[in-house]
Amino acid sequence: MSKNFLFTSESVSEGHPDKVCDRISDMVVDTYLAKEPFARVACETLATTNKVVLAGETRGPKIKSEEIIEKVRKCIKDIGYDQKGFSWKTANIETHLHEQSTDIAMGVDSKGNKDEGAGDQGIMFGYACDETKDLMPAPIHFSHKILRLMAEDRKKGNLEGIEPDSKSQVTILYENEKPKKVTSIVISTQHSKDVNQKQVKDLLIPYIKRSIPESFLKDLDEKEIYINPTGQFIIGGPDGDTGLTGRKIIVDTYGGAAPHGGGAFSGKDPTKVDRSAAYVSRYIAKNIVAAGVSNKCLIQLAYAIGVSKPLSIYIKLADKDAEKTEKVKKVIQQNFDLSPRGIRELLQLNKPIYEATSAYGHFGRQPQNNGQFSWEKTDKVNFFKL
Repeated sequence: MSKNFLFTSESVSEGHPDKVCDRISDMVVDTYLAKEPFARVACETLATTNKVVLAGETRGPKIKSEEIIEKVRKCIKDIGYDQKGFSWKTANIETHLHEQSTDIAMGVDSKGNKDEGAGDQGIMFGYACDETKDLMPAPIHFSHKILRLMAEDRKKGNLEGIEPDSKSQVTILYENEKPKKVTSIVISTQHSKDVNQKQVKDLLIPYIKRSIPESFLKDLDEKEIYINPTGQFIIGGPDGDTGLTGRKIIVDTYGGAAPHGGGAFSGKDPTKVDRSAAYVSRYIAKNIVAAGVSNKCLIQLAYAIGVSKPLSIYIKLADKDAEKTEKVKKVIQQNFDLSPRGIRELLQLNKPIYEATSAYGHFGRQPQNNGQFSWEKTDKVNFFKL
């Protein structure tokens, strides 16, 4: 593979239809965990023209549909939708949450000498690299930042004329496998009918400059900045495109720079290894890179439903040093309990911390005192000082 190449990643805003659904599904998870830390939730959400439908399985506290519906409206309001085709005030909201299958419960619950098993089979990946201070790939890092800053200003009233539904895309030239410069940027954003495309471009160019270092932009041809390339984007959000939970899994992770196991995160409580094992994989990979073991690290974990221990642990370091890789694997096996229970206790995942993860990536974020993004801590680097 060539060491010089172009690589592109995209992000989508919290107002993207799929992200609206991720936000609502994670709100449901948080609602249950706030009342019962060991509740089980698997919630899927669909959003279309002025309609939201929730479906899924739960086990734990009895929560009235009216409470969930009211919180759905608060999610939509916070995102910023009060439009004719999708409004927090008038949207028709249905909930179809029901009790978790007893067959699944039997497989994942601890009982007698049996430890708690994984909530599903599957493979999960974690990745870290030294391209940014958050140890994330540069293209997805910059793509997220553009939209996050736009959303912050829009909610403060400092970006009038721009609506919630937006997408970004950043292409970077790598030389000798290191990011060197941005070669193109795409931003598509919903806007009011009161602004034209020149005004939209003038509003958004500053966010590119605020999000990406000057050293990456100095050679960027203005013709390679594409703002609303279709020419108009007035009808957006769930009114313009139906949204579903879990359809932005590459946006949620590493922007395509690392493999993905295929399982979505949002709407799932932390007994589901789709979520918790992906988090701990990122946690371990980030600590390995932060320790200076390698400038890149990829980890794969594999699980079987009802079985507590991972079936396999795969590690790939940038230098492919077999002896170093084996040492790292032994450190992981000796110091990390990678059973579902062990992961949750290590990262303290049985908390209502998930709504914040639903937009702008689950990784590369700052750990918070309330437990949000605990998997982004680098408090295990001493384990990997080989």
